[in-house]
Amino acid sequence: MTAASAPMPAMQIQCLPERSWPLRLGLLGGGQLAKMLAQAASQLGCEVWIAEKESDCPAAAVAARTWVAAWDDLPTLLEFARACDVVSLENEFVPVESLEAMEQQGCTVRPGSNTFRRVRDKWAQKQTLAQAGLPVPTFAEVNGPEDVLAFARIHGWPVLLKARCHGYDGKGNATVHSPEELEPAWQRLGGPRGRRLFVEAFCRFERELAVMVTRAADGRCAVYPVVETVQRNHVCHIVTAPAPVDASVAHRADDIARAAIECIDGVGSFGVELFLEPDGRLWINELAPRVHNSGHYTIEACECSQFENHVRAVLGWPLGSPRMRTPAAAMVNLLGRCQGSGQPIGLEKALAVPGVHVHIYGKKTCAPGRKMGHVTALAETVEEALARAKQAAEAITFGEPTISCQG
Repeated sequence: MTAASAPMPAMQIQCLPERSWPLRLGLLGGGQLAKMLAQAASQLGCEVWIAEKESDCPAAAVAARTWVAAWDDLPTLLEFARACDVVSLENEFVPVESLEAMEQQGCTVRPGSNTFRRVRDKWAQKQTLAQAGLPVPTFAEVNGPEDVLAFARIHGWPVLLKARCHGYDGKGNATVHSPEELEPAWQRLGGPRGRRLFVEAFCRFERELAVMVTRAADGRCAVYPVVETVQRNHVCHIVTAPAPVDASVAHRADDIARAAIECIDGVGSFGVELFLEPDGRLWINELAPRVHNSGHYTIEACECSQFENHVRAVLGWPLGSPRMRTPAAAMVNLLGRCQGSGQPIGLEKALAVPGVHVHIYGKKTCAPGRKMGHVTALAETVEEALARAKQAAEAITFGEPTISCQG
């Protein structure tokens, strides 16, 4: 059996100290990930509070209470944390210092500040993984364009220039193919304005894979099936499960993903992005210290979703099985094409496609490339699931455009 299909072993439950029912889960962030976490937590009888910079956010529609606070508004965040039984996160924008302050006040934060510190800074993340003996592409800290040139002279072009923090959905990455492209990339990523960057050797991968891992406080893990991801303009566009790889590759991906989350002492659900080279070698691209886009398919396709298992892990409850309950699944992101409202158009056509599940995030405005929802389809084969998911996704657009749309 693979780690994804093996039955979950009995575990020593590490519950929180006795508190009044219902337990209150606090989420830092109010986007679509927090919304889906809140839906899973509500199913288990938990009360969910969220803290977000704006009250009009997707998770506010399902949370019991929304606190409006900037991520550096420590007095408000501490008051929020003290009112919750446990605090978790949906994004990497919260400063580590805020998490440390919550822990110092006796609040339970999962994943904790030590884990978050190792992952939030992607250069530190790579260092942590490399020190644990895990496969990562060659990388180096850079303080100026001359450091990138020196790295490229050794490792060749192209190279990847990356922001150490806040670089999600490709917004902090640039593929640099030549010295002539370096200065514009350095400017665009904010190098001249003091933004910390690092450089990484280019990986000529055959496929991009991902593994969701949920880890409990006692170290036990639920490892989800290896999936293939397809990116469009550096944003995840399609996820298919299971990935079309040999069993030996899937086993190694399982082992690498589990070891990666163990080495950061993670608690909760984490995304592990991998590159598969033509010769079969696997490299870790990045870790996400939270539930992840590549695991959205688990809501319908697996016995226990990444969202429910995250809630279980942070509250100290037994983990559910990550096994797929269908032979194949496909997820297609609904990405904005225009600047306009967030109103979905064509939802009726999408819902008429057999075997699909549509998730609309409820964002008030749409922008090119913005994640507005996703569609998951279940089927006997990946090809059939993907065809259904694409058919439904292509039926949906958002709002009345105020500028020309992307093709």
